[in-house]
Amino acid sequence: MLKQIGVLMEKEFRLEWRQRYALNGILLYIVSTVFVCYLCFSMRRNQLTPMVWNALFWIILLFTAINAIAKSFVQERAGRLLYYYTLASPQQIIVSKILYNTVLMLGLAALGFIVYAFVLGNPVQDLLLFVANLLLGALGFAATLTLIAGIASKAENSATLMAVLSFPVVLPLLLMLIRVSKNALDGLDRSVSTDEILTLLAIDAIVLAVSWMLFPFLWRS
Repeated sequence: MLKQIGVLMEKEFRLEWRQRYALNGILLYIVSTVFVCYLCFSMRRNQLTPMVWNALFWIILLFTAINAIAKSFVQERAGRLLYYYTLASPQQIIVSKILYNTVLMLGLAALGFIVYAFVLGNPVQDLLLFVANLLLGALGFAATLTLIAGIASKAENSATLMAVLSFPVVLPLLLMLIRVSKNALDGLDRSVSTDEILTLLAIDAIVLAVSWMLFPFLWRS
C-alpha cells in the first residue's frame, strides 16, 4: 500500500512539473500580493501593526491554498480516473493527493513566509511556535481542501462550489491558526497555546479520518 501511495505521489509531482504554468502562477500570486501589501503600507508609516501583519499573512496563505489545491481533481480526465480506479483503492488515491498537497503547501507556506518577512519585516518573537503552527496549517489546508476539491469536481461549476463549501469548513481551522500565530508574535509562553494546538491536531485528525471513510463513496460515483 505504501509503495502504491509513493507511486501515485510521484505521478502528482511529474504532472505538476509538466504543467509548470500552474505552479508559476501561484508563485507569482504570492510575490505580487506581498508586493502590493508593501506598496500600500510603505505609504503609511507605523500602520502595519503585528495584528495586521498576522491577518494579512493568513489571508494570503488561505487564498494561495485554495488556488493551489482546487485543481487536484479538476485536471484529472474521466478516462484517467477510470484507469486509476482499476489500479488503486480510493483510500490510496486520497492519501496520495493529501500528502502531495501537504508537501506543496509546505513549500508555498515557507516561500510565502520568507518573502513576506523579508518585505514587510518579521515581528515573530517565538519562531519555533510559529513554524509549528505553519506546519499544522499546511496539513489542515491540504486535507480539508483536497476532500472539498474531490466533492466539487463532481459538479459543473467546480470552482464556485469549492469556494462555497470550503469557507465554513476552513473557518474554524483559520481562527485557531490566527490565535496561535498571534501568541507567537507576542512571545507568550507556549503553554498558553496548548489548547489551540490540540484543537488544530484534532481538526486535522478528524478531516483525515473523514476523508479516509467517505472518499470511497465519492470515488465510486
